[in-house]
Amino acid sequence: MVDLHTHSNASDGDFSPSLLVRKAVEHGLGAIALTDHDTIKGLEEARTEASALGIRFIPGIEININWNVEKYRSDVPGLGPGGEFHLLGLGINNPTPAFLAAVRELSRRRTERNREIMEKMRKYKIEASWEELLADHPHKGAGGYSLGRPHFANFLIKRKIVKNQEQAFARYLGVGKPLYVPKEGLIFEEAAELIRESGGISVLAHPMSLFIAWGRLSEILKELRNRGLMGLEAWHPIAKPGSCRRLESLGKSLGLFITEGSDFHGEIRPGRKLGFSGRGREIKDAVLEAIPELLS
Repeated sequence: MVDLHTHSNASDGDFSPSLLVRKAVEHGLGAIALTDHDTIKGLEEARTEASALGIRFIPGIEININWNVEKYRSDVPGLGPGGEFHLLGLGINNPTPAFLAAVRELSRRRTERNREIMEKMRKYKIEASWEELLADHPHKGAGGYSLGRPHFANFLIKRKIVKNQEQAFARYLGVGKPLYVPKEGLIFEEAAELIRESGGISVLAHPMSLFIAWGRLSEILKELRNRGLMGLEAWHPIAKPGSCRRLESLGKSLGLFITEGSDFHGEIRPGRKLGFSGRGREIKDAVLEAIPELLS
């Protein structure tokens, strides 16, 4: 089996990059991609462990893309506010200076957003220091932090304000809720070009998260392909099998690579298992073999 979408505690996963690789080996995987949110700080640790254990390692990233009329492209038919656009970069073997600069900027924007969330918390008499949030971050091994809403959710749980992550997002951190702050990402074309220049392929992660009706999705995917999109993560745990099959057929008709991933985070999302794209479906090595760009 393989897995082309996983997270470590360099962003919002439970396991360190090296432990994630060891878990992959324990589960019988022959290849794994690490795709942390807006950061590549865990890649070197994961690469070193993968080399030692003899598992193929695919360096990656998951980039937040601006996804609305004002901040994306108003000339894409059917585009509108709502939903999330995440772009996987798979095979980032030679990150360019421009790519590294963009990742640093994403980190800066993430920090700014986190501080805005903290200001909102204070308005609701929820006091928290930056040091407290960092102290609760499980990251130990990759040399940096990529704090996000799941870490604020953990803080709310620790303070006994909510019972679990689902409640934290439903009451406080979800879109339109009291502590929600929109996330500033990259323009799609910029991100796709940075990924390509760094030796990788750009893949639309969990397409159902776009919240686009089937009747418009084909048109939008064609536009994105023409602007640099190379692949489609057709199989993902959040989508029903019928939707996954439909996405796979659509992606193939547009000449896109088809990928599968577990979007593994660890215990915080217990339903997601390494090497499975949902509903007990194993991610076969044929998925990786169909993408020669990732085998070189």
